[in-house]
Amino acid sequence: MNQADLNLACAWALVDELAAGGVEHACLSPGSRSTPLALALARHPDVTVHVHLDERSSAFFAVGLARASRRPVAIACTSGTAAAEFLPAVVEASQSRVPIAVLTADRPPRLRGTGANQSIEQPGLYGAYTRASIEMPLPETEGQDAWWRQAAREALEPLLGDPPGPVHINCPFEEPLTPSVGFSLPAPTAERPELPGRPDAQLTAEEGDRLAAEISGARGAVVMGGWPGDLSSEAGFWGGTLGWPVIAEPTSTGRWPGDALSAGQALLGDPGWAEMHRPELVIQIGAAPTMRATQALVASAERVLVADRWHLDPDPERLASWRLAVDAEALREALRTRPIDQAGGVALMGEHTEVGARELWEGRLHPAPAEWREAWRSADLAARSAMDGFLDSIDEPFEPRIARDVAAWIPEGGTLVVGNSTPVRDLDLVMAPRDGLRVVGNRGASGIDGLVSTALGVASAGPRSAPSEWQRPQATVALIGDLSFLYDLGAVAWNAARGIDLIVVVVANGGGEIFSLLPQHELDEHRELFVTPHGADLGALVTATGAGHVRVGRAGELAPALERAREARGLQVVEVTVDPARSLELRAHLRAAVSAALHDA
Repeated sequence: MNQADLNLACAWALVDELAAGGVEHACLSPGSRSTPLALALARHPDVTVHVHLDERSSAFFAVGLARASRRPVAIACTSGTAAAEFLPAVVEASQSRVPIAVLTADRPPRLRGTGANQSIEQPGLYGAYTRASIEMPLPETEGQDAWWRQAAREALEPLLGDPPGPVHINCPFEEPLTPSVGFSLPAPTAERPELPGRPDAQLTAEEGDRLAAEISGARGAVVMGGWPGDLSSEAGFWGGTLGWPVIAEPTSTGRWPGDALSAGQALLGDPGWAEMHRPELVIQIGAAPTMRATQALVASAERVLVADRWHLDPDPERLASWRLAVDAEALREALRTRPIDQAGGVALMGEHTEVGARELWEGRLHPAPAEWREAWRSADLAARSAMDGFLDSIDEPFEPRIARDVAAWIPEGGTLVVGNSTPVRDLDLVMAPRDGLRVVGNRGASGIDGLVSTALGVASAGPRSAPSEWQRPQATVALIGDLSFLYDLGAVAWNAARGIDLIVVVVANGGGEIFSLLPQHELDEHRELFVTPHGADLGALVTATGAGHVRVGRAGELAPALERAREARGLQVVEVTVDPARSLELRAHLRAAVSAALHDA
């Protein structure tokens, strides 16, 4: 067997074992040194390959694929700076617990440190942001493919572990790289390795007793941050059954109708109301809160319980009096069988009362005091009505109204990819609770790089129902700012004609206007160094890529524009122009409307 065939045999063993472990998608960028990896991925019948010019975009596309499919995704590239381009997405995947198999082709180890072309120190390139970093042996003799297969098996455990995350496999290859014509690869393995199971983290009986004593009858609140699973049942228990206010970020999947607050951020953003309604206990589920108002609520509580299994540090300010590394349902399960008090009646709220009543009955738990429940309920209704009334009264584009209307328009079964900076905060402020919508975002490291690529990956994912046939969401929409869009414009150019159905709503306010809401706005250099107005003609840029484009100038035009974009299919950009100075005025008016409604409630 010649050198090129040895290379491909080893690459095939690696890819085949990863495919057996659940990898169904791979994102690949062109390069010479990665020829064995590219051929192995492309020729494997169980792997769908997505080719990307830009390695950074490719890796973020993979992050979106893995988020949406909830399965590991491979990314592969050639040697040198191509491997370095993966770093931002590897950081995001690590921080947000997304399983990515990072396959970097490399030159032979003997060339490192010699100044050889396209050769850098690739082993350990991603530092602490990988669960494991594996250096493969240089293919030199027949039979080494067994080593490569074993390495893939070893990589699967940290890749899919608890928590999951990226794994780096560095693959050196000696030239020549193009295999012999007619070189045949073995059939894909029919065996599936026994993958590591996710341990079942539960509370002990003593912890369950303590939890029941802590929450029964308390004036409590639940904060739900980003979460990889489904928290709708948890919202039903805490909000519907116990009557606690549930402040659920859109990415938590816990903003459920009838159970979670509809205007939680508006309530917490009113200093007077928030001060008068400080909770005795806050239970924080999932990642640390995004919004400062929610952070302040957590900090104001007499006691804080943090329940999170996967996130790096959901309690960065060290506020928790009790930290539990468990899934959210473990709390409910522990309470369900912990009797503490058989006296008193039960008042039930919300849409999940049937399940909730059974659990409350078995656990003999007191809901929150009636006056506590009613205060939050009535204030939530007043704030929601004030917000909607104000937003509906204006027809000029305004960031919060854009966020509200986009989230409301997306058909059931759709996905919203929300950008960082202002969009995720506006969505948290105004999105009404609803079912049938999944909201995702790159909140691990919260960067603006790769947001379009991530959304394209989300739009490309789905359960496979037949070979080469994928069931995609009803609609995938991205809501991002104009700087985020420009940062990842290359992804639009590369994917415009590739048949991916994605609507990108770009809030075009001329730059990074989030800094107009932060202390930097007081600096003389505010606009030049922070807002960074771009002056780009987004329509001309999008049209040049071949993607669809429409510009919306009135708030009432947004929903019809979205509907036309959905019917047009493919990659469609809906640009909504916003006057940043007017937007600051409207934000002040919105806060005043909510404050007045809370005062009158």
